[in-house]
Amino acid sequence: MIVHPIPPVFDAHSEVLILGSFPSVKSRESGFFYGHPQNRFWKVTAAVFSEETPVTVEEKKAFLLRNHIAVWDVIGSCEIEGSSDATIRDVTVNDLDIILKKADIKAIYVNGKKAYEMYQRYTQPMIGREAICLPSTSPANAAWNIDRLIEAWRVIRR
Repeated sequence: MIVHPIPPVFDAHSEVLILGSFPSVKSRESGFFYGHPQNRFWKVTAAVFSEETPVTVEEKKAFLLRNHIAVWDVIGSCEIEGSSDATIRDVTVNDLDIILKKADIKAIYVNGKKAYEMYQRYTQPMIGREAICLPSTSPANAAWNIDRLIEAWRVIRR
């Protein structure tokens, strides 16, 4: 069983919540979300907000908070082989009330189909809020090039 090692990023001004499934090996090693160098999350979100792509953890946190974005994952602990979402089992979900009680979240988005599936199965029944599924920024989602991802992800800009 692997326990999620990264705390959520949010503050009282966060309006958009973006949820992944569970941190990849690279993210767990780097101690921050979307840590794999080939994951396009930071390039895509920076482009959506017409900003430079943040590089350091501090820059990434500042970028998220400046743009009123909260980030966490649906899954709090699970069994997983490497970074493959397809191998996720024995799921325990994160308690989103940690964020929802302190921030006025206007919209919840999930990064990819596995996060959406987990959200619908476990989280939505508990909190009663819909989430919008965005195409995954993972390098495994080769069907979506960076331009298509940026266009699809523009909905996070409020």
